[in-house]
Amino acid sequence: MTLKVLIVDDEALARSRLRTLLSECSDPRTEVVGEAGNAVQAMQHIQRLPCDVVLLDIHMPGVDGMALAAQLREMSSAPSVIFVTAHAEHAVRAFELEAIDYLTKPVRRERLEQALQKVQRLRQAADSATSADAPGANDCLIIQERGRSERVALADVIFLKAELKYITVRTADKEYIYDGALSDLESRYPHLFVRVHRNALVARRCVRAVEKHNDPVEGEGWTVRLDGVDDRLAVSRRQLASVREALMG
Repeated sequence: MTLKVLIVDDEALARSRLRTLLSECSDPRTEVVGEAGNAVQAMQHIQRLPCDVVLLDIHMPGVDGMALAAQLREMSSAPSVIFVTAHAEHAVRAFELEAIDYLTKPVRRERLEQALQKVQRLRQAADSATSADAPGANDCLIIQERGRSERVALADVIFLKAELKYITVRTADKEYIYDGALSDLESRYPHLFVRVHRNALVARRCVRAVEKHNDPVEGEGWTVRLDGVDDRLAVSRRQLASVREALMG
């Protein structure tokens, strides 16, 4: 697999440096399909020539990298985002936007390869799901944990919650840590999961109630009650209608 890469940075020297690093990466192979000096140019390029991954700076003139990443999330076949920035303080916000990784300048080739390998794994998993003879019948997540790999059937998953760099996968019996992007799982399995919040998906089959909740700090809101666990997950107002639809369906 060769990953098609778009480099987005307002500094020409920074773009050149990333090109050099990419040329030195052997696993996975990459092809730079373009460069952009700002978010508008980047979006125009992506609409004209789709790519697999965007190496994205945060501080740029006009629309910044965070805002561009939020726009990309709304695309039906969004590229993966790897932030490349001199500013470490935005890491939490970056992972809320479901970035694959967050690299600080000066970037080391080893860290760039690690980030690209995450993208590669996600793409390969998506391709495998697409080519399966019976989509949905045997779908599972491959959990890498403490030197071993474990298959977790999606039919057993009750919810998935993004927390910093990883996703917590909750079944009735156990919690797992999964290295992936929530948006990717949402786009691949819309028949299995519904988004309840920007950081969480729940299994449609497990939705049992949507209830009002009064938080002493955040005030009045909504939560979803699920079969199989005691956890109550927050439901954003934006997702409330979708969750209620899942409850009725």
